Amino acid sequence: MRFQNYLLPVAAALLLLSACSKNKKTPQEVVAETPFDTTSILKYNPKNADKRIDAFMQNLHKHSGFNGNVLVAKKGKILYENAFGWANYLTRDSLKVNYQFELASVTKTLTSTAILMLMEQGKLKLDQNVKDFFPNFPYDGITIRLLLTHRSGMMNYVYFTDDVFRKEHRDQRKGLNNAQEMALIAQYKPAPFNKPNVRFLYNNSNFMVLGAIIEKVTGIPYAQYMKENVFKPAEMNNTAVYSKAVYDKIPVRVVGHDRNSWRYSVAQNFLDGPVGDKGIYSTVEDLYLFDRAMRAGRLLKQQTQDSAYTPRNPMVHGHFNYGYGWRIFEAPGQKVVYHTGWWHGFRHIFVRDLKNDVTIVLLGNLVNGSLLHLDDLFRITGMPIIRKSAYTGTGDEAEDQ
Repeated sequence: MRFQNYLLPVAAALLLLSACSKNKKTPQEVVAETPFDTTSILKYNPKNADKRIDAFMQNLHKHSGFNGNVLVAKKGKILYENAFGWANYLTRDSLKVNYQFELASVTKTLTSTAILMLMEQGKLKLDQNVKDFFPNFPYDGITIRLLLTHRSGMMNYVYFTDDVFRKEHRDQRKGLNNAQEMALIAQYKPAPFNKPNVRFLYNNSNFMVLGAIIEKVTGIPYAQYMKENVFKPAEMNNTAVYSKAVYDKIPVRVVGHDRNSWRYSVAQNFLDGPVGDKGIYSTVEDLYLFDRAMRAGRLLKQQTQDSAYTPRNPMVHGHFNYGYGWRIFEAPGQKVVYHTGWWHGFRHIFVRDLKNDVTIVLLGNLVNGSLLHLDDLFRITGMPIIRKSAYTGTGDEAEDQ
């Protein structure tokens, strides 16, 4: 009897310990539940705008033709934020800083984040073959890792789909979704550019396929997964995925203008159906919130982020490379991750200096060469110049610098 009385409290203690271990939150869950003070993060008074950055941006707008929105921050403080020019030249609608832009290939940074989140959750592995998810995929040996690093060797689905639509006189007003695009590729089996893992070949197909894999693994649309698992934890309340497969008219006010001319406004068409490589619409402030959420570990563990920022291809000009959905600049004691975007009249650059904690977001809706003239802005913020042509093949600065 005494022995039984002794066992009762021991059993109770073991049950309590077991319950506590089951209810114990992972470090990632604890971080996700920590309040994210967006009001403080986005605090900015135009009266305190950095005068050097303002002078630079005014010049970039007036003399280099930049038309768009800008945000520059350093060490968690917004130094400068502004809007320049027209959202839609035809209606003379002036830009405001909270207007959404089609992010073009900047979308790839968010898609890669989603893929790596699924990897952390054990729902996929980077060395899994695309055929594990789409058995009728016509190419062998292509893994998620090769898609993330643009080493799949695939053809560019944009040109392939455009060719099919034109030859078959298909309705160009309605876009294909990712599953339909994958079925089209399986049907026609377009020739790849080269064998998998031969070389780096930047290609929208890679991230369109990743978007399709996200949908296959989660069982929900890419737009819904991104909203619930990326945008919401980062408080990106002004960010959404818009596809022409869902929307007859994309519900945003900013219109893209191509060919360095206001005469060429670009209407979305069937090529704006697939997402993952593009298709996210956001603001300069929301991209800054994404940067801060990443730094705070709200989306990915630091070890996973480090793997995304690791060069996965041969160096270009001694400094430039590509990781998992991020372009990379490396030099002794310096590391910058960034991405550019160019699609249907939009041209952008999103820069994150990891060492100096500098964030630069430039979203433009008039395609011209203005974003090639940012050297002085990089210097003002104390970060390295990340323009490839500023360096020789050995990584030394070119003579004109």
